[in-house]
Amino acid sequence: MEDIDIDIDTDIHAGTLMSIGAFARRVGLAPSALRFYDDCDVLRPAHVDDATGYRYYAPEQQARAVLVRRLREAGVPLTDASVVLDGTDEEARAVLQEHATRARETAASAQVVIEEILRALPGGTPWSTEARAKVCVGGAELASAVRQVAPAVASGPAGAEFPVLGHILIEIDGQEVRLVATDRYRLAVRTLRAISLEGGPCRVLIAAPEMKDVAAWAMRMPDITIEVDRDGARLRSGAHSRTLPTADETVLPFPDYQLVLDNFPMTRHRVITDRAALRTALAVAECGDAPIILRAGEQQLALTPGDPDPGSDGLTLPAICTGPPLRIAFDPQVLLAAIEAGVGPDVLLEISSPDRPVVVRSADQGSFTTLVMPVHDAAADK
Repeated sequence: MEDIDIDIDTDIHAGTLMSIGAFARRVGLAPSALRFYDDCDVLRPAHVDDATGYRYYAPEQQARAVLVRRLREAGVPLTDASVVLDGTDEEARAVLQEHATRARETAASAQVVIEEILRALPGGTPWSTEARAKVCVGGAELASAVRQVAPAVASGPAGAEFPVLGHILIEIDGQEVRLVATDRYRLAVRTLRAISLEGGPCRVLIAAPEMKDVAAWAMRMPDITIEVDRDGARLRSGAHSRTLPTADETVLPFPDYQLVLDNFPMTRHRVITDRAALRTALAVAECGDAPIILRAGEQQLALTPGDPDPGSDGLTLPAICTGPPLRIAFDPQVLLAAIEAGVGPDVLLEISSPDRPVVVRSADQGSFTTLVMPVHDAAADK
């Protein structure tokens, strides 16, 4: 059950406990982040009501919560943050110094790439028309959303057999703009908060190559207005604009992704680990034909090739694991694309069973959800 954000600072125990909403405002964290840190055993509430499931926090937890927030603002992975929070001073100092070095190297590499992209971005031409729906979102946010959902677009035989899966769905609903893509093995949904909105709810299908081109253009724009009418879709930012060809959804109906999300099974396993380390391990595994086997338990994540040979090389990553021990197999290329599309230093895998879709997300961006299908683990049958 989701905690209700009750606007009070006290609760049942001698007037000292705070609701999750009050505590979140006090320490500068979102309630969703506090729930995540509870799931990860990083910041457990002082009390959970047995009847309602509501979380309550004590004043003495504020210092730890603020330190968690500052570590996350610095991009410290949760596995390292746990060392800072609960390790010795020497261990904390070593972890932070190593992270600072990595951050400097990453920032320098990112600056070079961004400057190259900015030099290559095209412009557009002015236009004007009456729109059925007009919504404004941040340019960088739109570009990021396209980058995140695009890996789930179908290509190759799947795209040829189901042409609609080669498109990205843009859905305008209330104050939200959702970008959705799926190839039947992955489902990616990114939600953007509208800066302003005129008109009613609507949706359009845009070919993936068009949207990828839009992402490069939108990156340098402070905000983008998406306008949709019966003639198609257009994007505008200041004096620049782009017209997007749309597909007819009466001919190419997009899958009911919301039905999948609404009927998602209960999570039994949660695994949190360093996103960059997992990405590196999967990139190596992608070179082979075998699936990759993930084993979670005892606060570590072990990765081995999907080969029955017990002597196969593997890799073990520090992890925060909840739930019973787990063994699950993935196509490394498919899982790698989902990991690369995420943001932040950590990745969270929410798993119901080894044969059901797995949610891949991060604590840093709850507005992005990816579902990845595992593959059959033949070695487990022997």
